[in-house]
Formats: sequence, structure tokens, C-alpha cells
Amino acid sequence: MKRTVLDYALKIRLPLTLFVIVASFILTFYISRAERDGIGYAPVQPILFSHKLHAGQMAIDCKYCHIGVEKVRHATIPSANVCMNCHTLARKDRPEIIKLTQYYETNKPIPWKRIHKVTEYAYFNHSVHVNKGIDCVSCHGDVKEMEVVAQAKGFTMTACLDCHRQPHENLPYLKEVKNGPENCSACHR
Repeated sequence: MKRTVLDYALKIRLPLTLFVIVASFILTFYISRAERDGIGYAPVQPILFSHKLHAGQMAIDCKYCHIGVEKVRHATIPSANVCMNCHTLARKDRPEIIKLTQYYETNKPIPWKRIHKVTEYAYFNHSVHVNKGIDCVSCHGDVKEMEVVAQAKGFTMTACLDCHRQPHENLPYLKEVKNGPENCSACHR
């Protein structure tokens, strides 16, 4: 009797239990990938803003609003006064511009929700990449075609290393580009 119970446990229960554990891990890994990578993340912003209109149709350069990306480590999120450079005159009667004007007049920062974020334990410098001629689209997707900005690409170690190891494939518009650093201390400081 004891042998039958032990045989049943080893032949049926153990493999079945292992299968359920492995299948659960694999399913969870693949189903949650977009959430882990941030792909598709598009939070509701306090002011509706169309990159498709501003960066696309009007062809406003990213660096006009995201000041300093060629000089500092972090890209800035525009403050109300940057927006008001145009909107003190343009379309002042629109509901979203009225909200913008209220932030500006009360000198309150607009509580934009960050979309693209490199993990805190990794070092990333925007200026180095921008000054090498890497276009914003390479990491942020074609923002000028997005009515609502969403994260289009993963900001994972794999994505960064793939670009550092094969820049000619990932950045075909750059004629003379060297491989990026692959040593751990380049990003993990």
C-alpha cells in the first residue's frame, strides 16, 4: 500500500506539480512583459497635449520643449512658461490652454506623469546620446505621430545592450557610429 502511494506521488503528482509551476511561471513572464517593460504605458496627463500636432504637423523640435537634452543628463519635462511662449497668443480660448494658463498664472508646476523612465539603479545620460546624433525616435518611438504619448520601446538592459552592440543595425541613419560601452560600470554606478 505504501509503495502504491509513493509510486503515485512520484509518477503523477510530482510531474503534474512541476508542470503547473513551470507553466505558471512562463505564462506570467510573457503576459506581464509589456507591464515590466513599460511598453504601451500612456498615463492620463493633467493637460491634454498632442505631440502629433506640435512635433508632427507644426514640426517643433523636441529640444525646444525638452530643454537641455544636449547639455545635461536628464531630459526636462516642459514647464508652463515654455508652453506659454506660444500660448500667450495662440489658441488662448481652448479649454486645455485655459488650464495651462492657470498653472502659469499661479506659478504651479504642471503635474505631468512621467512616461519614459530608466530604472533607478542604471545610469543614463541623454546628452551623450543626443550629441552622438542619436535621434529621439530611436528610443522614444515616433512621438510626432502620437496623439497621446505612450512608451513604444522597452527601456531594459537587453534593449540598451542590443543597441550598444549593434549600433549600425539599430541606428542606420548614423554613418559613423561606434559600439557603445558594454562594461557593467558604464551603466551601474
